[in-house]
Amino acid sequence: MKAPSGNLRKFAVYGLCGALAFSLAACGGKKKVSSSVAPSMVTTIGVNGYLWRASLDTLSFMPMLQTDSAGGVIVTDWYTNPSNPGERVKVTVTILDSDLRADALRVAASREVNSGGGWVAAPVQAATVQKLEDIILTRARDLRRDSVG
Repeated sequence: MKAPSGNLRKFAVYGLCGALAFSLAACGGKKKVSSSVAPSMVTTIGVNGYLWRASLDTLSFMPMLQTDSAGGVIVTDWYTNPSNPGERVKVTVTILDSDLRADALRVAASREVNSGGGWVAAPVQAATVQKLEDIILTRARDLRRDSVG
């Protein structure tokens, strides 16, 4: 059998390289995120990432019962302060939007006191809920400021 000529070999190599390049191009690449998108919008969760992280950070001392990053809901289990064992608190945080805004955050708290060996519902001071919201919002703004630089 006769060896292929130089031109035929070059043609075969170029054809093979072209086919390989074409097949790799069809694989695609990673989708780039536009640089015009705000950092708070680049997220895999359904709500504002700064509010989500700030809420988790703020409530980290409490046991978590449920966290749903897609729906933006955090529910803690009952927390009893060791210095006041006759009282316990439960907190629910709902993040309502993907923007970092004060009205995108809702905090609700429940409080119970121990009375005669059983837990009885007790009122929560409105200032307590407002203070929690302020702490979360301040933390979220700090996280955003740190990430933007």
